[in-house]
Amino acid sequence: MGFDTSSATYTATHSASLANVMPAILRHEGANPLASHGSLTYAGRMPELQTAPRAEYRRRADHHRERAAVAGRREEAISRIRLGVAVVAAVLVALAFVGRVSPWWLLAPAAAFAALLVGHARVRRRRRQAERGIAFHERGLARLDGRWAGTGRTGARFVDPHHPYADDLDVFGEGSLYELLCGARTTMGEETLAAWLLAPADPPTVRARQAAVQELTPRLDLREDLAVLGEAVAATVRPDSLTSLATPVTRPPGTGLRLGAAALTAATVGAIALWSIGWIPLIGALAALAVQGLVHWRLGTRVHDTDRAVAGHGPDLDLLAAVLERFEREPLTSPLLAALRGTLMTEGRRPSEVVARLRRLVDLFDSRRNEFFKPVALATMWDVHCALAIETWRVRHGAAVAGWLAAVGQLEALGSLAGFAYEHPADVYPELDEAEIRFEAQGIGHPLMAEARCVRNDVALGGATRVLIVSGSNMSGKSTLLRAVGTNAVLALAGAPVRAARLRLSHLSVGATLRIRDSLQEGTSRFYAELIRLRDLVRIADGPIPLLFLLDEILHGTNSHDRRLGAAAVVSGLVQRGAIGLVTTHDLALSEVANDPVVGATNVHFEDRLDDGAMVFDYRMRPGVVQTSNALALMRTLGLLRDGTPA
Repeated sequence: MGFDTSSATYTATHSASLANVMPAILRHEGANPLASHGSLTYAGRMPELQTAPRAEYRRRADHHRERAAVAGRREEAISRIRLGVAVVAAVLVALAFVGRVSPWWLLAPAAAFAALLVGHARVRRRRRQAERGIAFHERGLARLDGRWAGTGRTGARFVDPHHPYADDLDVFGEGSLYELLCGARTTMGEETLAAWLLAPADPPTVRARQAAVQELTPRLDLREDLAVLGEAVAATVRPDSLTSLATPVTRPPGTGLRLGAAALTAATVGAIALWSIGWIPLIGALAALAVQGLVHWRLGTRVHDTDRAVAGHGPDLDLLAAVLERFEREPLTSPLLAALRGTLMTEGRRPSEVVARLRRLVDLFDSRRNEFFKPVALATMWDVHCALAIETWRVRHGAAVAGWLAAVGQLEALGSLAGFAYEHPADVYPELDEAEIRFEAQGIGHPLMAEARCVRNDVALGGATRVLIVSGSNMSGKSTLLRAVGTNAVLALAGAPVRAARLRLSHLSVGATLRIRDSLQEGTSRFYAELIRLRDLVRIADGPIPLLFLLDEILHGTNSHDRRLGAAAVVSGLVQRGAIGLVTTHDLALSEVANDPVVGATNVHFEDRLDDGAMVFDYRMRPGVVQTSNALALMRTLGLLRDGTPA
């Protein structure tokens, strides 16, 4: 079908060049007529609302600096005392050598030196803990000052160029949304947060997360403790690998086997003891050792399987136990947090205690490798007893490991969102609309931009207005608006507060074409890559969750004629599938799409002005179509043009 405009009549017949490449994208059929309305601008919020977190971070950082300084002075004092004790010990050695004092006098400096070593280690731990506390709060201040890019976890391993919006909206990478948010200390927390940012949650889930984030927001002590306890090891351990402990034990050890092995070892040790005092001949002790050796050989497979399941997991268990213990101490009352706490409990025992017990068993199991302990281990079937104890632990608690890891991941992801909420107290929690497809924002801004540079605008999609056609000059703010809308939608549907004065939205999926690239590896041009992404967005729009589409300079890789027909067809097809969204363009002919009542589009624009030969932008969205262009002016500014001719 066609649509008439005031300037020309366009027939939405498919041009041959586009129809051959993307027939599914261009297929559009009738839809109900929709009206449209304009959009307003909104002034940015006051930066002084961030004073409270900034002041608290500074106060705590100063407190930790005092602690670190005190610990440093104590370290220095202990070092001097140790040197003095060493000198005294050297004098006593000399005196004992010439017979002036008894060698027993050396016990005093030896005991003092040992006590000083223990004290020195404790003071050093306190200093390092204080230094990690300083680093935690300094990172918070850096985020508030806009100096955080490249200082945190970027989530680079989650990058997927084929995801419908992650690359377009800077979800991962240096200076990304993920880097701004992520405060997780474990890989489970990192992966959970990434999953939340990559897929929209349904309204009940979003509301549950919002309540949990609101409860956790003032818990700065909790976030600091988790950061401090995990800082030293989080980069090198992977508690998620502990899922190997959840695999069923092939042959669960029975009580009879454990008691029988214990009785055999007791009998062997008894035989060796009786031989050593001459009560039985050597053949008796050797016979006991031979029987035990045979049993040890028969149980060797169990030892090997256990070693493969727990080898190298000591640090993983340490971190998991520490994180669990810290969450257990925190009073959590919101429904989601209470449910996660319930997931952590096992047989009425705290999971941190259960994990700590496994850690001790693993340490005992590993001690068989100590050269000095090996003779004892061989004589007592030490590895067999430890392997049976670990197998018993796995039978009793292994099935709960996956649940613990998932709960810790969710708690850390919620803590990350709570840290963001704490640092941005003026950001609001969105309202979820389950009755109508909509995205209505007042004073929306980009969460990755510094507050001083963030200009807010209002965006209203839903009802009569299904699409905003955004025109404007170069660098005027069109793409930033799309990113602000998309990034805030991602935050909202992850359960976080958003950078807006108010946001009401429905359950939406997000799709964008802001950063489409060609690929030598895949043999695709930029234009063809865009077509593939548009095809993917059409498929998403056909799915159960309505689509919020963000199309930047749609189809600008082809000629103007094909572009107008193809863009109109794509937008119309998406709207007919229930989608809403924004489309930016430099081609003012595309603004005539708004004249088609089937599309339900509204024209808005950004503009600029020349001020003493310099381009000035206010980044405020206005109703209607832009009437100016700055391309030639920018070329003159860069010296590429002079009076309409090449420079």
